[in-house]
Amino acid sequence: MNRQLFPQNVIAVIWDFDKTLIPGNMQGPLFRRFDVNETDFWAEVDGLEDFYLNHGAHRVARDALYLHHILTYVREGRMSGLSNDVLFDLGEEIEFYDGIPEFFNHLGKTIESEPGFAEHQILVEHYVVSTGLRQMIMGSSIAPYLSEVWACEFAELVAPPGYAAGQEALFSPDREISQLVYTIDNTTKTRAIFEINKGTNRNPTIDVNSKLAPEDRRVPFQNMIYVADGPSDVPVFSVVGANGGKTYAVYRPGSEVEFGQANRLLEQDRIDAFGEADYTAGSQTSMWITSAARRIGHRIVRDREETLAERVGLPPRHVDD
Repeated sequence: MNRQLFPQNVIAVIWDFDKTLIPGNMQGPLFRRFDVNETDFWAEVDGLEDFYLNHGAHRVARDALYLHHILTYVREGRMSGLSNDVLFDLGEEIEFYDGIPEFFNHLGKTIESEPGFAEHQILVEHYVVSTGLRQMIMGSSIAPYLSEVWACEFAELVAPPGYAAGQEALFSPDREISQLVYTIDNTTKTRAIFEINKGTNRNPTIDVNSKLAPEDRRVPFQNMIYVADGPSDVPVFSVVGANGGKTYAVYRPGSEVEFGQANRLLEQDRIDAFGEADYTAGSQTSMWITSAARRIGHRIVRDREETLAERVGLPPRHVDD
């Protein structure tokens, strides 16, 4: 008997965050809240690798350095009182590119209204996979439109030795973030893609390393559209593109540097297309993503109808002598 774990009727639009959905880095509101010079902070982060290598380290995880430096600022009193609740509230101050979040709703309604799609229950899901801060994303205006977010997370409470025997006594009196508990970097973004692919985020009993046949995966790669801004996203561009998904790069309107960066990705066959980070109705980027979603939807319908015809077979009929 042929059975599928999932109906494979989901079109997944997977977004990077910084410089893709917003013009810069999401931490701007955080720096303003604590009167920290943003330029100075990132300059310090840029020098941390050499600092640690010159002081005993053999290797340094570059993508996590800024996260640990935020924790250093908290410990040193420069961001005193920074909690997950504060990060969530600061998310409300994040300003998005034109057309966001309206585009999320527009795309879903467009696919829902496409003739033939409703019969097959085809739907759009939006995901964010970011090296930024999850609490800020969850506090932003796009959160209600997202099916899931993979991003970095802090804990306010550190588990001391023997914590299992006295958990009821543990508390965080200062409500400050004190430990990094989850990170996403430019390479581990691909793990999140495989979790979407296999449905781990919807069914936790499915481990991301479990062996699943292509027909048993919740969101086949060819049902994915990945939207991001630059070279750091090449690992995900490669995974999605090589497996039949759609890939699109965006650049800040008017930026020759970012235009050149996106154009090189196209010249190197890293992406299918690129355009300005403008998601308003009628923009190139809006139309390209919408068209890609429609094409995926029509292919899903075609595949499902062909499968149905193969399994049902032709009805019996009279045979003329």
